[in-house]
Amino acid sequence: MADDLDLGSYIRDVADWPQPGVTFKDITPLLADPAALAATIDRLAGHFIGRGITKVVGIEARGFVVAAPVAYRLDAGFVPARKPGKLPWGTESEAYDLEYGTDELEIHVDAVTPGEKVLVVDDVLATGGTASAAIRLVQAVGGDVVGLGVIIELGFLGGAAKLGDVDLVSLLTYD
Repeated sequence: MADDLDLGSYIRDVADWPQPGVTFKDITPLLADPAALAATIDRLAGHFIGRGITKVVGIEARGFVVAAPVAYRLDAGFVPARKPGKLPWGTESEAYDLEYGTDELEIHVDAVTPGEKVLVVDDVLATGGTASAAIRLVQAVGGDVVGLGVIIELGFLGGAAKLGDVDLVSLLTYD
């Protein structure tokens, strides 16, 4: 792992996307570079090694790309948190607010067993709506959320305040 690799140099700003006034932090250049991707996975997983995590919940869609290899590194299972109607089994759902609208997440009701230690992973923490919904979903099916790992935290939006006492690891923070 390249401990000194500047992950921020792999983030592309896209102005006015998905709507005017929003600057989207695009992680696709980071994902396309093998060293940057490896460093991202290693840094996120490294913080949680030895914490007894048995499941990693990845938030649709870019969170999947990061959560699955983090789960592998932690010797844990992967659980997708998806948009409504995408999962083929019984689901638990949670609505939440975004910085530019509302949405909903679902997980399978049997994806996490009561008492399991769970890490939630996503690409970006913005207003905290999506992350807090995923945390509530895990708790609703009996899981113990150990932490939240993200590549990017948009600190100026205050999302971390919505997470309670969850251990937050952000690889890059924009204030």
